Formats: sequence, C-alpha cells, structure tokens
Amino acid sequence: MKKLFTLLALLTCFLGAKAGTVVDAEVDFSQMADGSEIKFYGWGASESARARLSIVNGCLHFESSEATDPSWDCQFHPIGGVSAEADQTYILHFKIKGDHEGNVSMLGFGQTPYGQFAITTDWVEGTVEYLCTDASSGNILMQCGDWVGTWDIAYLKITHEEADERPVQWQSIVTNSGADTAWPDPVPTILSETGETWDASVVAWGKEWGYMPKEADGLPTIHAAIIEEDNGNKVFACHAKAVEPPLTFEVETEQWGTTYHVGDEKPDNTWQNQFWIGFPRAMKSGEQIKVSFKYKASENVSVSTQSHGKPGDYISGGSIGNMSFTTEWQEFEKTISCDEGMQSIAFNVTGENNNWKKDMDFYFDDIVVSEMVLEHGYFVAATNPENGIEYNFDSATKFVEADENMFTATVGTEGKQDSWVNEIMISTVCGNTKAFKSATLKVTEAVKNDPDTWISYTTGSNAKIKLPVAGVWRIIIATEYEQMSFEKLEGEPDKEAVEIVANPNTVIVNGQERQDLVDNRNQDGTITVREEADDPAGENVGGEGHEGQTWDNQFFIVANRTLAAGEETVISFKYKSTVAAKTTTQNHVAPGAYKDWNSIGDVNFTTDEQEFEKTFTIPEAADGMQSIAFNMAEIKEACTYYVYDIIWKLADGTESLIDMEGTTSFYVKEGAGTTPYQYGTDPSGINSVVAKGNASSTATYNLAGQRISKEYKGIVVKDGKKVMVK
Repeated sequence: MKKLFTLLALLTCFLGAKAGTVVDAEVDFSQMADGSEIKFYGWGASESARARLSIVNGCLHFESSEATDPSWDCQFHPIGGVSAEADQTYILHFKIKGDHEGNVSMLGFGQTPYGQFAITTDWVEGTVEYLCTDASSGNILMQCGDWVGTWDIAYLKITHEEADERPVQWQSIVTNSGADTAWPDPVPTILSETGETWDASVVAWGKEWGYMPKEADGLPTIHAAIIEEDNGNKVFACHAKAVEPPLTFEVETEQWGTTYHVGDEKPDNTWQNQFWIGFPRAMKSGEQIKVSFKYKASENVSVSTQSHGKPGDYISGGSIGNMSFTTEWQEFEKTISCDEGMQSIAFNVTGENNNWKKDMDFYFDDIVVSEMVLEHGYFVAATNPENGIEYNFDSATKFVEADENMFTATVGTEGKQDSWVNEIMISTVCGNTKAFKSATLKVTEAVKNDPDTWISYTTGSNAKIKLPVAGVWRIIIATEYEQMSFEKLEGEPDKEAVEIVANPNTVIVNGQERQDLVDNRNQDGTITVREEADDPAGENVGGEGHEGQTWDNQFFIVANRTLAAGEETVISFKYKSTVAAKTTTQNHVAPGAYKDWNSIGDVNFTTDEQEFEKTFTIPEAADGMQSIAFNMAEIKEACTYYVYDIIWKLADGTESLIDMEGTTSFYVKEGAGTTPYQYGTDPSGINSVVAKGNASSTATYNLAGQRISKEYKGIVVKDGKKVMVK
C-alpha cells in the first residue's frame, strides 16, 4: 500500500483549538441490538457486573436479585477512552431511571472522591460536574453491588469547555511506518522479564501464541512485527493463534475479585496474542501525541487496547478504548494524552469474547506517531484569582540566560499592584496548554522570599508552585544543580507568626467490629478452621467471604486548603481509646480519596491519655493532598477512639491549616460500606460534638451503628463494647 505520510520530519499545520463545548465521549444505548454490543473501557467489567447487564428497550439495563459481597465486586466502565487532563472540569451527562430511589457510586476519570448517580423512579436527565485531579484514568467507573432491583440508562456523554489555543504543528517521530523496510536479521525481540534487546527504531511489535517461545516457560516472545505483502503492498501482520492448550490455574486463587478453581482457564490467555505500536522514546505524563494508522482483520471482531511502557509493560487501560476491526481497511486517527513512561499502545487482538480460542489474522499499515513541534527552554505562567489573573500558557514568560547554566524571569510588573501573582507553573516547553502542563518543574520544599536560599526541583506534570504572598517575583533557575531561588521585588508583607490554638472539640469515633472470616483459605485451596482466639487481632484474614478492611473505620483531619510537596507542617493532638489499638495513617485528597501512604506513621492508642506531635513535611508523592486519614480498623474488635486538642499548622507558625473552633476539619467513618461525613453533622445522629475533656459517651448504638433509645433490647454497642440489654 502506498504510504500516505513521508518518513521525513514533515511538518503539518494543525489549527488551534477554538473555544466551545468539546464532546469527549458519547454512548447511545438505543443503537445497540443486544448485550454483546456493550463496550467496556479501562480494564472492562467484573464477572458479576457482566452477568447483571443487558440491553433492554434501547437502554443499558441492570438487574440484580441480591447484593454482591463486597459491594465493589460488581463494577464496570460504561464509557471512557478519554485523554483526561488534570485540572480540567468535565461534565457527565446521563438519562437514568430505577425501580426505586437510591444512589449508585460513580468515579469519573481523575475524580476524587466518588460521586453519585441519584436514581429515582422517574426518568431523570442530569449532569455530574467534577474536576479531574489525576490524568492517569480516562474512564468512568460505576459500582452497583449494593443495588438490589433494576435501573436503566438511556445514554451517557462526557463534555468539557475549551478555550482558544494558538495553532501548533506536528512532526512524525517513527520510521518504517509503511512496513517498507525489512527488520534487521535476527528480528529484534524483547524478553519479557528483562526488557533486553529493545530497538527504538521498531514501530510495530507482535506476539503470537507459539511464535518464538521462550525455553523457560514456553510462552511467546515479543518481537518486531511480521512484515508481509497484502495485494502487492507491504503491511504489518499479527497471526493470532488459538491458545492450545489453554493456560489454567494450578491452585485455587482470587484475581480481580473473581475466584478461580484448579483447572479454570486463566485471564492470561487473552493477551497471549498482541500487537503494539511503539514509540522511539518514553512519553511524559499528559504529553500529547497524534496517532494514525490503517487496520483490518480476517473477520469482524472487537479488540481492547492498553497503554504500555515497552511492549508487554502494562501501565493502564489507555486512551483509545475498544476498536471494531472488519475485513476491510479502516483508518484511525486520534490525539491522545500519554501516561507517564508510556512507550507503546497494545492491542489485545484476542481479548474479547474468548476469541483466544481460535485463529485470526490482524493487519496494520501506514502507522504514524506525531509529536508537537514545541519551543524548548524554561517558561513561567502565573495566576492570582483574587486579582482576576488566570493562567495563560500561550503567553508564558520565557526565562533568559543570566549566566552559564543560570536562567531568570520575573512575574508581575513593579508599580502595578493588580499584576501581583501568588502561584506559578514553570515548564520546559511552550506551544500548547497540555504540553506546557506535562513538562513542568516542581519544587521539593516550600518557597521562601530569599534569593540566597536555593530549593531543589524535579520534573513532574501539572506542578504548581505556591508563592508565600502575592507580589512581583524574580525566579532564578540553576540548571547545573537543579535548584531555584525566589525573591519578592514588591508585594504583600511577608507572613508573620499568628496565634494558633488547639481546636476545642473532642472527636469520638465509634469504631465498629471488623467483619473478618474466621476460617483461613490455604494456597492449595483447602480450608483450615481457625478459632478467633488463635488470631484475636484478625490479622490473618482472607478467603471467600472476607469483608474486613483496615479502613472500615476512619478519622480524617482535613486541611482548609490543598498542600504542596515540600510544605513543612506540624501536627499535634491528644488521644486515647477504650481498648489498646494501633492505627495506621495515609495521605488523602478529600476524605476517602487515597493519595499516598507516607503520612505521619502509626499512632498507638491506649486507655491512657497520650500526646502526639510531629513535624510533617508533605512528601512529593502526596503533592495536592488535603487530609490525613487514620485507619481505625487495624484491630478486629469494636473500639471507641477519642482525639482532641488538635493542631495542624505550618512549621513557621504563619498559618493554621484547620478550623480552630468548629468541626469543619474533622470527618469520620464508622463501619464497612459507610461514607465519611463531617463530624457532628451526620443526619442519622450517630455522633454529636462533645466539649473538650468529656472523653466518655452515654450514647448507645445497635450493630448497624444507628443511635438507639434506652428502651432498646438486644445486643448494643456502648463505649465501643458489645453489651446485651435484656
């Protein structure tokens, strides 16, 4: 086939994006004849979800006669394949109706925490708006395990509003796009364990069952794609073979929420035949590339795609989604945002409907991967919402070379207070908003107004640098040492220490007993009956029926703003509990939206009052966090926790990070399947605000965690302990 694109660095003009509404993804279920046409994105759908979904009267129909255990065992991605952009606000449009009123959990791409579909018995056309905080996922996830009954969705659509952007150009970064050049002899291969013999000049890779098996385990080796002729034209081919004999489990095990027995076929069968489009280098997080190719197969078939590092190195579900192959050549073109380290796109050519059980042929041609033609250097964009200054990446200020390996730039204009800024982003490229954000520099500690103080920096996507106060700032980058310094030329006065007092409220968390299995499932699938007395802490739980998680009970201290990596803070509090109990801690964004494990360490509660204080510097992996989570179900038994005299402040004493009076900074979760709520505001009345020092509670609860009257008879929970009331 004649190549449609030159292999030279051909520059093609791409018109700048115009302001308006962009439709990112759309699915109309009325266009589907039956359940076989339902497309799933990301990693697809759990077995229990597939069993409950169908197409009925032109709608995605969900029907369940019993809840799944756990509830998140039933989950699926009904729409996606979107190149999500961090800091972008997206809108999910839907039309839905149920047989009763209730909520279904929904997680938008990059969204934290979970949102909700509010289902009623009438058709509702609604929207969910959310901010993308993580560009690594471009799919919507729904969890429906706790819904008993039916619901129907007529359509789903994802949109966002886009501003004008200046035009950009593209250039191809791959060679041999038309399969016209033979691969070196021997054919380059990749050994999956080591990644050896990687050849960046190979644009197409393949893996077929039985082709070039490795001696160690007989599985196929990834190799430069087969090149052959199709009607006189050279094309890339992947001759997928039936996986025979199929790979099966040798022991009973659980994988992705599904229990497999000895002899069951492995999901691994679905990716023993694969095809990859490879790039000559690893991409940055959020970096945009344009991908185009032609494709066909020996029969009509749906193929899932993924993002990989080097071929075989899985990263995520990717931004392309499922593709429908036919026996005729089709053309594909899409601009996608890459995952960090992404270096190939994988096509699971036999991954749908057990197609790995038969032979099929797949063909690709005219593969072109293009990158933006960008200006390289150091560029800074700035913002100050209070002054009405928004980020303008098209007109970012370029750093100028002040000395060897030293670059400087100034943001804001001296003598103009309305130009003062308080936050910046520094990038190594300019020419497109997404490109700018994907190549930013982030500091490893808080910025100080001192030109003699040098702060280390690293690379990262979408990194914002908070300035101590609004003003005109000079920034110097010392590239040789990867450090920056900051000097305020004019602006608001530097912050001074303020009076910070402990919050006067005592937070009481009524930790419910963790629901754990008392029998232990062994590696060979047999069951060993284990008495609770042998494992009082419930540490060795597992197997079928396992429900308990260390985060079933939680306490959250929530800052009044997001915190940047490197900010130095101090946290202190007093604490006690009704029984000895260790709690682990994590960094979250919103309560329940996990960010990073490296928090303030374990906190060991006892029945005696203790005091905790720690200087906590926000780690790089927790950049953008806003809350510290205490996992209060590390022990199995019920326990009441008391936390009071809480202080969380900047280490220099210039800012309290929490409300020093009310409870807006405190959230609790009590029991599996419950949702974190602001302490003292839960509508069920389980908790109420208690004055400092009142470290006891006369409230009584049933086993569901609901507050009850003194006339209630049966097993109750009082002060974290079970009591029989007759």
